[in-house]
Amino acid sequence: MTRFLASLTSIVTLLFVVSAQAEPPSAADALKDRVLGDANAPIEIIEYASLTCTHCRDFHVDVMPDLKKNYIDTGKVKLVYRDFPFDQLGLMATVLSRCAPPSRYFQFLDVLFQNQDKWTKDPDPVGALTRIGKLGGLSGEDFKACLDNKELVDGILQTRLTANQQFDVKSTPTFLIGDKNRVVGAQPYEVFDELLKKLSD
Repeated sequence: MTRFLASLTSIVTLLFVVSAQAEPPSAADALKDRVLGDANAPIEIIEYASLTCTHCRDFHVDVMPDLKKNYIDTGKVKLVYRDFPFDQLGLMATVLSRCAPPSRYFQFLDVLFQNQDKWTKDPDPVGALTRIGKLGGLSGEDFKACLDNKELVDGILQTRLTANQQFDVKSTPTFLIGDKNRVVGAQPYEVFDELLKKLSD
């Protein structure tokens, strides 16, 4: 436990630029799409992911840095992250990230994915998530209130249902790229790079 906390604190300190406590957003604001990159970027990637999905973690740890550097930060691509939790723990982690101030949302995702093998295997995973929230400025009381917020939880589950019914999303990660392109599963950066180059031409 001590080693876990030390490791977690070190990583969170690096990723959370601001850790002062802030009020969580309303359920309506928490459920809005979170967009990484220029909102006016010509190419849109919609990612459906679960925070307990190991393939999703692989994407965020191994592929996302290059994708962000070469396409998102350069204004060519925007990434819209949507939730597709597969289990109760994934749902709780999703609630945590959605309750974070919007400006810290993707920082929370980074921490949760990078530490996935730690908090998912912790004997007290809710306690582990609570500690992550506190380090990122979300109090334990606010996290509990978010977990009890039926509007927020139902909205997250509705996002998953809509993805399944409208876009035939059945597994994570699933990426909808541009108007007609789909990438499913743990694919290397080269797959995204080749497709995005074609769409950029």
